[in-house]
Formats: sequence, C-alpha cells, structure tokens
Amino acid sequence: MRFENKVAIITGAASGIGRATALRLAQEGACVALVDRNEDGLTELAAQIPDASKIWLRAVDIACEEEVERCVNDVFVRFGRIDAMCNNAGISGGDYSAITDTDTGVWHQILAVNLMGAVHFSKYASRIMCEQRSGAIVNTASVAGVRSGAGGNAYSASKAAVINLTMTSACDLGQWNVRVNAVCPGLIETGMTAPVFERARAAQKEDKLGSRCELRRYGRPEEVAAVIAFLASDDASYVTGQALPVDGGNTASLNLPGMKV
Repeated sequence: MRFENKVAIITGAASGIGRATALRLAQEGACVALVDRNEDGLTELAAQIPDASKIWLRAVDIACEEEVERCVNDVFVRFGRIDAMCNNAGISGGDYSAITDTDTGVWHQILAVNLMGAVHFSKYASRIMCEQRSGAIVNTASVAGVRSGAGGNAYSASKAAVINLTMTSACDLGQWNVRVNAVCPGLIETGMTAPVFERARAAQKEDKLGSRCELRRYGRPEEVAAVIAFLASDDASYVTGQALPVDGGNTASLNLPGMKV
C-alpha cells in the first residue's frame, strides 16, 4: 500500500500501459484521477476499481493547455493534493515515411500530444507539488527515443524530447523535493501496437515478436506499470532525472540483424 492517502493523475488511462498503471496504483491504495479522450474506456476502467470514492475521471484533450489546467485544478479541489503525475497518453501517428516524404502536419499532431501533453500536465501538477514540497512525475517515453528503428521519425523525435524534458524538469524541481523520471518501454502489446501484433499473427509469426530482445519475448502493460509505480513511490526517493528502459534488454546491445541466435 505504497500509495495510501496519496493522489495520482494518470493520462492515457483508458487502455494499455495507462490502464495497467491506474489499476496498479489503485490496488496500492491511491486515489486515481483517470484522464483520456476515450470517456467510455474511462468508465469501463472505473468499474474495475472497487472504491468509487477514490476515483475521478475526465475526458481531456491533453494537447489543449486550457483543458489540462482545468483538469489539474479540479483534481486538486477534489482530493486536496497531487502526489504522482503519470504522463502516459500518446499517439504513434502511423507515419513511418522517410524524412524526404514526411508530412509536417503529422509531426505537429504527434508533438502536440506526446510532448506538449506532458509539458502541460507537468507544468500545472508541479506547481501543486512544489507547494507540498513533495511529488513525483513519471513520463512514458520509449526506446524509440533512445535509438532508431523502434518508431517513425516524428514519434521517435517526440519521445526523445520527452526524455530530455524529464532531465531538464528534474533539474528545475529537485529543490522542491519533486522528482521526475521516465520509463522507456520496448515492444509492449497495447492498443497502439495492435497493428504490429495483428500483422504478425496473420502471418503466423507471433513467435518472432520480441525475439531480438535479450529476454526473447515482448512485454505486458503490467510490467511497465510496475516500474512506473516504483518510480512514483517513495521507494525511488533518491531517483530523479532518469530514463529507465523497460524493454527486455533490447537497448543493451547493438541489436543488429544476425547478432542473436
């Protein structure tokens, strides 16, 4: 019960890693503010959490700063504090074109959600945390932000920016005892990665998914949620400014074709 009497905001909570994180924190005692554009998904998730008094939910466009500001303020009014901010919401954009053919409109859309969404929530949640002299922000980046080949150009750039945002904001907020860290998931089965899994299963190549990771498998949302819970908890009280890969060891080697048997 590491989050007893604590309040956490989770964006992207309607599915995937965000959903798993919300369930994990709720199981550990947190009051959870669930944020996503998919209101039906939030309602379904809320039904999985036994104590309704510890749930707050809202459909929010995280790219809109005004909506985010209202959301954070309303969470504070409802619960009186904010202890953990989990910036998980993101989009892939579905654009894997080369830089010569890139659609700049897609870039703006991806950066607005993946980067500026985290900026907006960090801005307003951290103000409350600084007043409290405590708090933890955990951003969901990606191995795509560490090396090429794990996502399209715009998506990868947005996640690299999230990693840098994690470091710079950790430097800004450390004096107030507010920690900022990131997780960098590898191949995890979520709604965002569903097309990858569907293509592999249709081609009867599901066994190849994750085969180039050191653990020789893909990951589950719950495995990433466990790391987010650690970074958001007091167990990580001396950890800040870090980007932790949760990738089965994928970034531990060069991972070139033919290097692994």
